[in-house]
Amino acid sequence: MPRDLDNPYGIEFRGRRDRGLKFIRPYRNIGELNNVEQLKLARHPFEVAQAVIDTYSKQGPESIARVEGEQERLKWVGMYPQRQGGDAFMLRIKVPGGVMTAAQVREVGVAAEAFAEGPDDSPVFGNRYADLTTRQDIQLHWIRIADVPRIWQRFWEVGLTTVQACGDSARNVCSCPVSGIDKNEVVEAYPVAQAISAFFTGNREYANLPRKWKIAVTGCTEDCARVEINDVGLWPAEHVDGTVGFNVLVGGGLSDGERMASDIDVFVRPDQAIELCRGIAQVFGELGNRENRGLARMRYLAQELGPEGFRSALDERTNFALEPAGRELTTAFRGDHVGVHPQKQPGLFYVGCSVPVGRMHGIDLVELARLAETYGDGGVRIGTDQNFIVSGVPEDRLDDLLAEPLMQAYSPFPGPFERGVVACTGSEFCRFAVVETKERAVKWARALDAQLSSSDDTARDKTGEGPEHRSATARDAGIIRMHFSGCSASCAQPQIADIGFRGDIAHVEEHIEEAVDIGLGGSLGPDAAFIDWVAGAVPVERVPGALLRVVSRYRDEHRPNEPFYLWARRTAPEELRSTLVGVSEAVTS
Repeated sequence: MPRDLDNPYGIEFRGRRDRGLKFIRPYRNIGELNNVEQLKLARHPFEVAQAVIDTYSKQGPESIARVEGEQERLKWVGMYPQRQGGDAFMLRIKVPGGVMTAAQVREVGVAAEAFAEGPDDSPVFGNRYADLTTRQDIQLHWIRIADVPRIWQRFWEVGLTTVQACGDSARNVCSCPVSGIDKNEVVEAYPVAQAISAFFTGNREYANLPRKWKIAVTGCTEDCARVEINDVGLWPAEHVDGTVGFNVLVGGGLSDGERMASDIDVFVRPDQAIELCRGIAQVFGELGNRENRGLARMRYLAQELGPEGFRSALDERTNFALEPAGRELTTAFRGDHVGVHPQKQPGLFYVGCSVPVGRMHGIDLVELARLAETYGDGGVRIGTDQNFIVSGVPEDRLDDLLAEPLMQAYSPFPGPFERGVVACTGSEFCRFAVVETKERAVKWARALDAQLSSSDDTARDKTGEGPEHRSATARDAGIIRMHFSGCSASCAQPQIADIGFRGDIAHVEEHIEEAVDIGLGGSLGPDAAFIDWVAGAVPVERVPGALLRVVSRYRDEHRPNEPFYLWARRTAPEELRSTLVGVSEAVTS
């Protein structure tokens, strides 16, 4: 991207400053607007960007506190204060559809090395790292406010932004990470996701919604973008005239009050997707709850209106006539793209690599950029599973790529538990989390792999039979997915995991300990259902033993080809709880 001397920071906004919403009715007022709504009306959240550049980066974090509500507005430029307070911020980078260039990956790695150094090394992860998230974002920690304008400028020069990575607006638009290269994709989703993101990012008129608003678009048949748990989901469908496009789902979400998205009986063609999402944003902006923050997510509006009522409200606000839903083409759910897989382009492969709990050193991202340029087409994809993909690798370069040291650290052929482990940042950085997550989750997964995995499970490439065999073996490795959220906000999506953890506290004798609620049996796809929380407030030091017992029981009792989540659903909850709780002695975590 050429340098723009009039706009060196790349923080660009559109729309009039004096009008935050260009809607039919600005608000559906029932009671008094909540405090955050009042702050957004008093000063448009986008105004914080220039203040960061002109004032806060020069005067320090204390100057932010002098402007009422400014800490809340920082979310609109992708910033959260860390739980440590002071001059320590999390900076979130939007990656629409998870698609990045090598130059972008390298720049994020440089930023992590140069600007994201904490005061202490993690015993598991060290220092100067980045976190890949379940929404295809990348997060940096320990960012100082003085460095933010410099980071923004460097990001802008490679086409990255942090604008609206957080806040009450359209968040990062998710998509299947192998859109455009997947052999089984029926409609290319990434250009649609990219166009939707471009419409909302920096758009003043749609930047003040009742709460955060999440969109996912997939054109594959395996729901790789997890549309069922998004506020707006587009997944592939065939119109009665044979046209392939998307059916529309609304109102999905996790956290407290989890809900699968509702089909509202609407089919859209790819070129109608932006207007469709704009119209849904208008419905949410006008009719969503702005009085009670706890009820302000779109899933509550979708529940209130019902599919027919929501469709009717949407029909009033779009500039094309809504057509009935087409024939749904989604047939399965795919949890990841780890392994070596043939692309639809003859002779090319993509390599999906496991990043346990999504944490990578900055220098490793720099090295990943080199590998993408050396062996692939220069592209890197981030999945909703916190892993990465190197695309466009010719078959005769696969062995050289797989022999690289980075491929040993982030293996395409991991153990089944390390492959399926996901975690949020936890109490290490988040002000809402009540337990540490990432270090524990990695330790638990590695311990299970060491104790339970056979040589067949690990699917290491020792067969000499070529990449397609390697892919199939790795994919059938019997993964049990464990997702660990440090609080009820569900950033790690525990409700759709085989085994989900939610941070809690336990009263043990005369003191309080970190603990987790444990749930079993979640999935998306044809068998979609949320987990059943079967054991509450289990002290964390007892979790490894609980996992060993429940996974061992599954291996003893499951039917042929029966996945863990189906076994858990047919097993009585009281039996599962008894297995998890087990004996009372503590097990070292």
